[in-house]
Amino acid sequence: MDARSTHTLGDPDLRIAGLRLWVHNRQFPESEDYWDGNWLNVTAECRSPGTSVRVDGPIVHLGEIQMLIEQLEVLYRSLHGQARLECMEPNLDVSLRALTGGHIEVRISLTPNQLAESHTYTEGLDQTFLPGIIAECKAILGKFPPKNPKR
Repeated sequence: MDARSTHTLGDPDLRIAGLRLWVHNRQFPESEDYWDGNWLNVTAECRSPGTSVRVDGPIVHLGEIQMLIEQLEVLYRSLHGQARLECMEPNLDVSLRALTGGHIEVRISLTPNQLAESHTYTEGLDQTFLPGIIAECKAILGKFPPKNPKR
């Protein structure tokens, strides 16, 4: 990916608290293999007053999005436990943990250089945001259907 401003990327494909994620394309569009064919080139950015961290590259796998959807649906139904976008690549990790009263704690870890820096954002939202997050994840799968899904 290039160094273009996220303002030129249009609306993000996924919004979770302060995280914005744009999906550009598949890393290996010609591959039909589950592992190689499902890596996505993305731009991920997290902002808070006074800081901004951005990562570009093939750091999200469609299997991770599928798992996040399953966990978010359980979290929304039960308002108990957690859901996690647990990326194999160490650049991005997002967890949503149920608190009392329908509140959700969101922890976002994002770094362009996992050997030299780390950035963690902790925010909150309530359960009414979960259906929108689920819908955005499903829209990503609609745009980039998983190849040879494991199941």
